Amino acid sequence: MSSSRFASLLHLLTFAFLLQTAFGVDPLFHFCSNSAGNFTAYDTYEGNLNKLIGYLSIQAPPPGFGLGILGQQPNQAFGLALCRGDVSTPDCKTCVVEAGSEIRKRCPDNRGAIIWYDNCLLKYSNTEFFGQIDNQNKFYMYNSNSVSDPISFNQKTKQLLSQLANDAYATPKLYATGEMELYGSQKLYGLTQCTRDISSGDCKKCLDGIIGELPSCCDGKEGGRVVGGSCNVRYEIYPFINA
Repeated sequence: MSSSRFASLLHLLTFAFLLQTAFGVDPLFHFCSNSAGNFTAYDTYEGNLNKLIGYLSIQAPPPGFGLGILGQQPNQAFGLALCRGDVSTPDCKTCVVEAGSEIRKRCPDNRGAIIWYDNCLLKYSNTEFFGQIDNQNKFYMYNSNSVSDPISFNQKTKQLLSQLANDAYATPKLYATGEMELYGSQKLYGLTQCTRDISSGDCKKCLDGIIGELPSCCDGKEGGRVVGGSCNVRYEIYPFINA
């Protein structure tokens, strides 16, 4: 990611954090891929892409993850959808459908794109990306409030998320949540998750990598996320997981 592109992300982080709603109606972020090239309206690739997005909206909700390939080269479309591990099947479907509709509006002629919501992500490309860690598509979000003891808080955040990374890669869903006591009755809550196209070993590698980026994005902040195309982590000082 270029320095100018990354700098522009940082200016938008607070906006992105404030715009999201509890139901994930607004996207957290998106990228339109310029490297994948463009297509023209009503061509073969667009037809394959539209069918693929519809297919993912049906396949992904029951297990919380789906991937698919449609068409033949040079117009083949590859895509995946992932829902957060605590999201119900109906909410997963709603999110994937909305993601597919919204990303087609925001990236109308791009052959590759990715969009994140609170409840799901949707990604597609004209080249196969399954089984590869995506280190290109990434953004940060953080709470604007700072804690009183950042050194201790940062240590506990890393400790919790590192443990959850170990838990996540050892489960079929590549997903884990947990909590840790902070001070008095206050608790720290965390989440780790990977897309299920990558191996468990690559999931651990991906999570360890983005946990290492927390000091760059969320130093001493009450809440934060590092969100990528293959894995994401989140911590807050309030419960945010669906029971």
